[in-house]
Amino acid sequence: MKHLNAVLYITFFTLFLVSCDESNSNDNEKQPVISGNVDLIDAHSYSNIHQIRTKHVHLELDVNFENKTIYGVARHEMIRLKDTDTAIFDINGPEIQKVTLGKKGHEKETDFIIGTNKKILGQPLSVKIDKNTKYINIYYKTTENAAALDWLEPSLTAGKEHPYLYTQGQAILTRTWIPSQCTPAIRITYSADVKVPSDLMAVMSATNPTKKSEDGKYHFEMDKPIPAYLIALAVGNLEYKKLGDHCGVYSEPEMIKDVAWEFTDLQKMITAAENLYGKYQWGQYDVIVLPYSFPFGGMENPRLTFANPTLIAGDRSAVSVIAHELAHSWSGNLVTNASWDDFWLNEGFTVYFENRIMEELYGKEKADMLALIEFQELQNEIEIFKKDGQEEDTHLKLGLKGRNPDDGMTSIAYVKGAFFLKTLERDCGRRRFDEFLNSYFKDHAFSTLTTEQFKAYLNKKLLEPNNIKFNVDEWLYKPGLPKNCYAITSPRFEKVQQIARDFAAGKDIFKQPKKKKGKKREPALTRDLYTPQEWQAFIRQLPKTISPERLALLDEKLKFKSWGNAEVATEWYVLGIKAGYKDIRPNMEKFLMKIGRRKFLLPIYTALSETPDDKKWAMNVYDKARNNYHPVSVMTVDELLEYRP
Repeated sequence: MKHLNAVLYITFFTLFLVSCDESNSNDNEKQPVISGNVDLIDAHSYSNIHQIRTKHVHLELDVNFENKTIYGVARHEMIRLKDTDTAIFDINGPEIQKVTLGKKGHEKETDFIIGTNKKILGQPLSVKIDKNTKYINIYYKTTENAAALDWLEPSLTAGKEHPYLYTQGQAILTRTWIPSQCTPAIRITYSADVKVPSDLMAVMSATNPTKKSEDGKYHFEMDKPIPAYLIALAVGNLEYKKLGDHCGVYSEPEMIKDVAWEFTDLQKMITAAENLYGKYQWGQYDVIVLPYSFPFGGMENPRLTFANPTLIAGDRSAVSVIAHELAHSWSGNLVTNASWDDFWLNEGFTVYFENRIMEELYGKEKADMLALIEFQELQNEIEIFKKDGQEEDTHLKLGLKGRNPDDGMTSIAYVKGAFFLKTLERDCGRRRFDEFLNSYFKDHAFSTLTTEQFKAYLNKKLLEPNNIKFNVDEWLYKPGLPKNCYAITSPRFEKVQQIARDFAAGKDIFKQPKKKKGKKREPALTRDLYTPQEWQAFIRQLPKTISPERLALLDEKLKFKSWGNAEVATEWYVLGIKAGYKDIRPNMEKFLMKIGRRKFLLPIYTALSETPDDKKWAMNVYDKARNNYHPVSVMTVDELLEYRP
């Protein structure tokens, strides 16, 4: 840090404290309009975006795998909104080496202060500027505290020969590897020059190469404005396979054929989405399948969705996740939540849109089964929140000040949000509702929105003109599910659930059914007879008190414990844990050692934490598996198991 003289330091520090106090004064009530301005106070950012904000950032990144460090320069082009002599950025981990003002080659070093570190938010980086400042250049290097970065040894990759790096910026982790105004309240464009080892390829949420460069140097451009959490980077031994005019997939060469086969309908998905809600605005749409440590099913980084290899199920049964990430190209990336309290605006719309894509491509019956599985998970989560006295966390509009925004990443935002929209569609009619959504995406393209702004738009554009009465506030600001919630029924689910009840009652469900007069003989029960979603419904219907012997019989016939579909396997492991079926432990240990996706880890480790014997076993497994997980998953499981490394 460049030192200030005593008088200047006191003056500057006073201004810094005033700015920090302003940036933390969010009362989570009425948020000001931000489309076209930056008046929103974000409780999860120190940045003084209401005074000066980033318009464009150019990144110069040197990726060093030997010491697991990125050496970087973040060159911010700024827009001044009010008089100020300070520009504040968010950091949480990077070591700041120096800060300069001016264009590259014409820079002058300036003073800066790094404020007090807070556990969730990190630190404010306050930079001294003058009235003519347009360019701020922050020289830095990442540290082991960069929670967005996952540095993988070759042993954790498919090929076992090359290291791998990927980033995960949502919600507020971009600040751990890029000094930035890390808030969704503003959108920026970016470019990057990235240097990596010559035997590896770099890709970003931007224009991308399809072949390795000879010197390991890559240039990237994202000319559409995006929030900072969508800046993403992956580096590995990658291969590209084109799947359509403007889409394709990346993965390690060992996986590329399987990945291309699994996602063969990618172009059809894009066409279906455009037919519903307008032209895809990002040019290219590619998917990269990362190693197993990636903590989520997918991440909607624009132009390049990051995907977990658990989606490569071998039967295309998990492609709804890709439909979800594609849908984010409209809801989330095109129209973004203005703060993390409004997270449902990203995810509720996307789950709704995903389900419409699946209906368009695979039929209503399939789409309804997918929605019903999610709705069951929502109901279960609402009951847990009620039991824990956290009913406020079942509101769509959240109050996350002082908390990690990841706390809002629950099925409330995703599934309650989607069923709010499904209920609106039912009451308004699909044609009318689709017209509304087309206008919504068009009118708010490349902007950010609060819940209150959406409510006003909904009333003005849909409800009031059509004289429709709807309990909007109950959905947005009240706990649980309103009584008018859209209801889904699935005859296929009902059938498989009855089979589960019959099995629990002791009946032989594997016996060839008798032929009924005038009807075709039904086939004997096999795993191929039903979809993974139906088997999830089957497992959920079995009582937690079922005997281990009965579960062993199901495993003998249906081989749940070794199934490649991670959704089904997780349901089976959780049921087995609760029923005391310890025969699953060898398969479950292999699963936990390999899979880093938090959606699957959390329910399994939660179930294991409920009895002393299971928790002891879980701690032994986690001690071996922990280094295989991304920091996002590690943080969650550490807290759950009360693990102390």
